Amino acid sequence: MPYNEHSIRKMLPTTYPRKHVAHEIYDALTHFKSLVPLMDRYVYNDGTTKNLMSLTGTIPVMFEEDQTYNIPVCLWIEESYPQTAPICFVRPTHGMMLVGGQYISNSGEVVLPYLEEWKCGECDLLSLLQVMVVVFGDFPPVCMQPHPEPEQAPCWLQFHRHSEVLSKTDGSMYLDLTGEDDLPFQEHETNC
Repeated sequence: MPYNEHSIRKMLPTTYPRKHVAHEIYDALTHFKSLVPLMDRYVYNDGTTKNLMSLTGTIPVMFEEDQTYNIPVCLWIEESYPQTAPICFVRPTHGMMLVGGQYISNSGEVVLPYLEEWKCGECDLLSLLQVMVVVFGDFPPVCMQPHPEPEQAPCWLQFHRHSEVLSKTDGSMYLDLTGEDDLPFQEHETNC
């Protein structure tokens, strides 16, 4: 859905400086097309919740060897914006793992000097996103989760999967082993 300043302003509650916030969000969206403005419930550290505007989606970050990766982020904009900085998080998707460090807390919160030294009138959403792109290029906030090597099933399980207990006509029992190719095992053949 293409957004314009008017549609964004309509999303914002009247408790926000709507014209200013809508303009900054629109400006950010023109440069970062994978972000989406959403009103959603934010949960503070003390457990209280509040409906806040957020910019959610991905930002393209270039790593070594000119590889571009889309880093999932969420920027929460409080009603006191632009006097206060947004609350920013990296949100790993399934298959990703958070890499905590100098600029990312263990909870995924973005901790940048730009946010800590936020100055109304000098700092804005677009500049914040551009700083995140540069910093995340040098210090990646996520990585792919390692996938363990598939283990071969133990011998007894392989035989168990391909075996069947059968009865002979004389009433005795025997074990019929079938290989992975669904053919009976030959004498002295093993799958281990």
